[in-house]
Amino acid sequence: MTRTIKETSQCFRLLPRALLVMLVVSAPLLAVPSLRAADQTIIEAPAVKNKGAGFVLMVSLQRA
Repeated sequence: MTRTIKETSQCFRLLPRALLVMLVVSAPLLAVPSLRAADQTIIEAPAVKNKGAGFVLMVSLQRA
């Protein structure tokens, strides 16, 4: 009887740690669907203004 009680108490001692590990591991997985549902979460860089250097470079390389 004491062996069963000892094993049960050891199980109850490890239970909070196991729940904490499961919470830490599953938190990012649970956060992904909520982030995908929002429309405002996309971060974009500002558009680069074209200065025409590519066209000038292309024309100058064709002449060589």
